[in-house]
Amino acid sequence: MNTQTILAEKTVSASDVRKHPCQYFEAEPVAVLSHNKTAGYMVGAELFEAMVRQLEACNPKVESLFRPTAARLKAISADAEKLLDEAKKSDLDDFEE
Repeated sequence: MNTQTILAEKTVSASDVRKHPCQYFEAEPVAVLSHNKTAGYMVGAELFEAMVRQLEACNPKVESLFRPTAARLKAISADAEKLLDEAKKSDLDDFEE
């Protein structure tokens, strides 16, 4: 018999998550099961941000995994500028801020 550790008090099936994903973003982890095995975990934004802050405090090298570098931000900006330059007026008509 195979056993596994589930690091959450709550579990949900992957098919239920597909139906109502936002329902499972909570202040505590929710284990997502696929074929009765843990496929991953869902956490709310506040918990995730706290976890990232804790990881970064323990190991400053971890920060680069969660925050884009200056070079990546520059590339994102250049891509966005190109898309805006190439956009037609009709592409922008539906834009809402």
